[in-house]
Amino acid sequence: MIAVSRCVSMPCIAGQGKGLYVWPRFCLPFPSRRPGRVRFIAGRGATTPEPPRPMPADPARAPDPHPIPALPRLRVLLAAPRGFCAGVDRAVRVVEEALKCHGAPVYVRHEIVHNRVVVGALAAQGAVFVEELDAVPVGARVVFSAHGVAKSVPLAAAARGLVAFDATCPLVSKVHREAERHAAAGRHILMIGHAGHPEVEGTMGQVRPGAMTLVQSAAEAQTVMPPPGPLAFVTQTTLSVEDAAGIVAVLRRRFPAIEGPAKEDICYATTNRQAAVRAVAAEAALVLVLGSANSSNTVRLCEVAGRAGARALLLEGPEALDWSMLHGETVVGITAGASAPESLVQGLLARLGERYALAVEERRVTTEDVTFKLPAALSAA
Repeated sequence: MIAVSRCVSMPCIAGQGKGLYVWPRFCLPFPSRRPGRVRFIAGRGATTPEPPRPMPADPARAPDPHPIPALPRLRVLLAAPRGFCAGVDRAVRVVEEALKCHGAPVYVRHEIVHNRVVVGALAAQGAVFVEELDAVPVGARVVFSAHGVAKSVPLAAAARGLVAFDATCPLVSKVHREAERHAAAGRHILMIGHAGHPEVEGTMGQVRPGAMTLVQSAAEAQTVMPPPGPLAFVTQTTLSVEDAAGIVAVLRRRFPAIEGPAKEDICYATTNRQAAVRAVAAEAALVLVLGSANSSNTVRLCEVAGRAGARALLLEGPEALDWSMLHGETVVGITAGASAPESLVQGLLARLGERYALAVEERRVTTEDVTFKLPAALSAA
């Protein structure tokens, strides 16, 4: 190929059509207005007509020898609010700030929140998760989980010389203060919640042994026999709103003088997420709930969706999706427990998009603007 460094236009020669000509030492094609009249100047005074070139086929009209089949359509309804609540966000930030201020390792008693993705991410940053304080080296830094702890735990931490940061959700702490107030007033307390859950253990650990009785269901509420005297009740913050209301109704019928909060202690985030999944389940026959099986609020979302008439499936993450679950479905709902990060939702949407043409809609029942401050020892650092 000959490189062209300069071209100069000249008047065309009569009878030879209109076009652009250059000095003979350059070799370059110049189009004419008439087909077949394109000329090449190959040398001084030498011209050679170029035969007409076939027009390329229009790619828009050419048949595709390997057509890609159209993806089936899938309508996705996203529940909102979903995912992280203010208490979970605060707890995660407590661990992150402790690591930032003091370096690794920072020990965390129990899972900071019930989600393996969150726990794994914090472990990668240097958090070490333990079940009991005796696994924490003397003098080390330790974080108490969002679920709260019994009063004996901070005392034990102080006895071992540990530097403790409390990541207890402020709404759980509110229930702790209620329990203390009732106990101080001489009331026996009925704790509505699930046995073995760390929040229940932490709340019952705010009062002396025997001052609180656990009630797990409406059936137990029908038969529980508290000691004689004044009564009060408190509730776990992550219960089903419907279940808790049913239990409270039984207790109030049996014990009309029982005292309790003006509104059940179920937190705003639990209430909002259950309302949102209920709205989604009204339109979708299948609801996918992202979160961990040991997360109380996540399991409750599955129960609420099921009661609303949908088939609810709990997924630890996008990779847990079995495509056979979606067979025959055209509308699917998605939500996430209060301890599940939004990245799980986006990952599930990306995976669904591999096999479906998605039409994503959000069903928002309310907007949350709650935030909680970090402990003073970290916020001042």
